[in-house]
Order: sequence, then C-alpha cells, then structure tokens
Amino acid sequence: MNVLGIETSCDETGIALYDNDKGVLAEALYSQIATHAEYGGVVPELASRDHIRKLSPLITQVLKDSGCTPVDIDGVAYTQGPGLVGALLTGAALARSLAWSWDVPALGVHHMEGHLLVPMLEDPAPEFPFISLLVSGGHTQLIQVDGLGKYQILGESVDDAAGEAFDKTAKLLGLDYPGGPALSALARQGNPERFTFPRPMTKRPGLDFSFSGLKTFALTTWQQHQDDNDREQLKADIAKAFEIAVVETLLFKCKRALKQTGLKRLVIAGGVSANQGLRDGLTRLQNELGIEVFSPRPARCTDNGIMIAYAGCLRLQRGESNDLNFQVRPRWSLENIN
Repeated sequence: MNVLGIETSCDETGIALYDNDKGVLAEALYSQIATHAEYGGVVPELASRDHIRKLSPLITQVLKDSGCTPVDIDGVAYTQGPGLVGALLTGAALARSLAWSWDVPALGVHHMEGHLLVPMLEDPAPEFPFISLLVSGGHTQLIQVDGLGKYQILGESVDDAAGEAFDKTAKLLGLDYPGGPALSALARQGNPERFTFPRPMTKRPGLDFSFSGLKTFALTTWQQHQDDNDREQLKADIAKAFEIAVVETLLFKCKRALKQTGLKRLVIAGGVSANQGLRDGLTRLQNELGIEVFSPRPARCTDNGIMIAYAGCLRLQRGESNDLNFQVRPRWSLENIN
C-alpha cells in the first residue's frame, strides 16, 4: 500500500510517501521557524497561512521525487489532532479533497501516535509490548504500548511539558527562538557542578511529571546572580543545571515505569528525544537495567510527514478510513484514539 502522509499540526508542513513494501519513497519538510521567530513563538493564523502556501508545492515535489503519480496512491493520511485547529484544518481539507478526487480512502491520524510509532521504521525496530516516553513541546507522557491502538497512559505532565519548559526557560534567559534547541546548545558550555536544580515529583509515588517549578527555579537563580561579571557563563551554567534536572527526572520516571510494568523495552519519541543528554542517559539506563532502548533518528524526532504516512498506512491496511464528514480534534487523548 502506497500512502501519502500530510502533517500540519503546528508550525511544520510535512509531506511523505510511504510504501509498506519499499519503505519511505520520498519526503519533504518546510519549517516555519523564520516566520515565527520575530514573535518569539508560534502565531496560529500565520501558521495556517503558511501551510496553505506550502502544501501543494511540497506534495508535487514528493510525487516527483518518488517517481509516482496520483494513480499510484492507495490512500491519504493526515494529522487529525491534537494541534492548532486552523493548521489542522488546512491539512485535513486538502487531504480529504485529494482522496476524493483520486478515489482512494483517507484517514485522520493522531499526531502523537505518529511520533510513538515512527521508531518502528528504524533498524532494529521495537516489538510490542513496550513503554514509550513521548517528550515534545506539548506532551510529556509515559505510555504502555501493547499493540496498534492499544495505549495506556501511565503518567503525564500536570503542567508544562518538558519541551515547553525548555522553551520558556530559554526565553527568560534571552535566547533566540526556538528556545529548546538553543538552550541545549548553550548547556554544552555550562559547568555541571555550579548549580543543582530539583528533580520534581521524584519523591512522590506515581509516574506524572511537573516541570513548571524548574522554570521558576531557573528564573530565581538568574535573578540571584545578576551581579556576576560573566553573564554569558551564568546563562550556560543555568542551562546546564536545568537540562540535567529535566533529563534525570525523565530517566527516573522511565526506570520506575519499567519496574512497575516488568517490560524490558523502552521507546523514546518526540522533539525532545533528539536531546543528546537524554540519549546519553538512556544508554546508561540500558546498561544498568539490561533493557532495550529504541529511538528514531534525530530528523524524525520533530514533526514530519513520514510518521503520519506510516501510522496511516498501518490503520488503512486494517480497513479503517474516514468519510467525507471529517473533523479535526485540537484536543485528543491517545487513550480515546479508537
């Protein structure tokens, strides 16, 4: 089955063509970072407009790069949610129109299911069941994955997601947008011994997360050291302490989830899963517990069309599809995906 995937949940327009026999045939991605940088964050209306401008050219490019034509397409998958409602509507409307005109089925895909499943395209690929750590700008969740569509949320953030906390902390330190990657880059210059930040909710039972307090702790630390002569080194040291605290908190909860469930496979996904400190920590955890750890390549950690095409293909093969009366779901729990 040859499936066209369309991702428009936020500020990246991702298109990909996936064949269940041959794998990824072609992909294209347009990032709106330059558009939103001057505002310090995503402006929903601008995001929707950019998707409208880029969708058709990117689809044309992917078809050309793959050597395919519309007659070769067996299905169209698009991001149905969660995400920005206007951005979701642009992709859904075009996907439904293409599927109708090409006379093929269309299916709305859960954005986070796309992230969760895309590591299965790597070699080696994880097998069900496993624990998934989904870490992105909008979500931090530990999920028990027993099969396609069989998801149980074991724990999640009660306030800021990890990626959101990265972005907000970067902003209070005066770093450029997007803040998360900028803060991680700055942390590489920091002294890990200078500051020690708390590891939130690690002394409480359960698997939920809370990162809002870390952001406040970073702000307080910054304000208390305004007399430092080397302000740039101060920023780097705060960034380092913040990153270490987030990573160690994530690792602590992963370890607890694995012990609680007895599972031996851990899969990480989402934008923050590209963080090198987190990946290094997971390698240590793998050696400590004797478990298997799987992650997508860095280019597939952020939003992309491949994850939507792949997840859509798996479900279309099961005979699932949406009718013409489609809807988008800005808020949509993985546990309600079916």
